[in-house]
Amino acid sequence: MIRMKTIRKPVLCAVVLLAGASAFAQKAERKQVREGNDLYKTEKYTEAEIAYRKALDVNPRSTEGTYNLGNSLYKQQKFDEAAEQYQLLAGQEAKMRETPEGRARLAEVYHNIGNIGMQKKEYAQSVEAYKQSLRLNPADDETRYNLALAQKLLNDQQQNQDQNQNQQNQEQQQEQNQEQQQQQQPQQPDNQKQDKTQEQPQPEEQMSRDNAQQMLDALLQDEKDTQEKVKKAQQQKQQSRKIEKQW
Repeated sequence: MIRMKTIRKPVLCAVVLLAGASAFAQKAERKQVREGNDLYKTEKYTEAEIAYRKALDVNPRSTEGTYNLGNSLYKQQKFDEAAEQYQLLAGQEAKMRETPEGRARLAEVYHNIGNIGMQKKEYAQSVEAYKQSLRLNPADDETRYNLALAQKLLNDQQQNQDQNQNQQNQEQQQEQNQEQQQQQQPQQPDNQKQDKTQEQPQPEEQMSRDNAQQMLDALLQDEKDTQEKVKKAQQQKQQSRKIEKQW
């Protein structure tokens, strides 16, 4: 499970107010940030987002408002929008590195950028972000834990990609080998194909009409002869019977 840096409490910096309007704006910003923090703690992330945006309306350069808005968006799984807020702060890296507090805040920014990469399975991005965070704050155990997890997931992802690529290469090679084998098979000339066709046994020719008629006539003649023989035999029996009766 990845670990995320929580929202920061608004830091009340000593600012020399040049005018009453600036004092009022600063007060309104702090008020909206505090309201956003209270809503965030009760897991009302949508309402917290609204409060932080109101703080940024008053002061678009508010570090707390920008960072905490990013966190509220992250909790709503609006990862791309959250990354935009964190990147705004990362763009002020040179200035934030000037103070220990700025470096600590920047470390938290990179930590959460790494978290977004984990959610999007962009592990290489996460590894780099966590490393950036540890360079700024080497004692952060949470970031160290997330970095180890991201490195493992990145390694697993690369191994899976390599395996899939190897499998695809093997399948392509097999297809190429099959095509080559088919191309290398000797082709039979057309005349050989015709000879084979001619060598095949042909169906028996149909009996001609004349032959059929001759066979039919022969059968009829045989039947006629047989009938005459039977008739003569019957007559002979009848005659023999008559002779007997007469005697």
